[in-house]
Amino acid sequence: MNIYILLAHPDKNSFNGRLADAYEQKMLLAGHQVRRQNIGEMQFDPVLWKGYSVIQQLEPDLQQTQENILWCQKWVIIYPVWWGSVPAIFKGLLDRALLPGFGFKYHEKDPFWDKFLGKRSAHVITTSDAPAIWLWWQYSNSDIKAIKKATLEFCGIKPVKVTRIGRVKYLDEEKRSKIIKDIAAD
Repeated sequence: MNIYILLAHPDKNSFNGRLADAYEQKMLLAGHQVRRQNIGEMQFDPVLWKGYSVIQQLEPDLQQTQENILWCQKWVIIYPVWWGSVPAIFKGLLDRALLPGFGFKYHEKDPFWDKFLGKRSAHVITTSDAPAIWLWWQYSNSDIKAIKKATLEFCGIKPVKVTRIGRVKYLDEEKRSKIIKDIAAD
């Protein structure tokens, strides 16, 4: 299987980075083809300056993101929850890379759209300092709804598996290591 891993935490040395490392190693050992991008090492303007009325030229790293998405059969995204949502740079990557005509295209005469990224699945792995139940109760899983429903499934990617890891700042090294091992067993 072709697997594209996007570490959407800007620090590759974070717990999210360790999760991405373990996932990548496990997939490679299982014989899968893997491509990976670490958002913190990418060079691109995350701001969609004119909306979609004027499409900005994509920087090489965003061109590579699009190539990786088209290449993959499974897209693995690993990010932390910040302020009840995804990191701004990750949102910027989505705004800039999943363009009309690439990820989707609205119909001109009805309110529907074509989904151009079908025949792919995704695994969203998200971490937070808050307990998972808190994000569900207080924020209605706002980050997951935005990524799973309003982004990936909107573009035709499904099924989308979600793994939520909460209370990260309270985990000792033994618990973190167990979570990393469990993630790698996917």
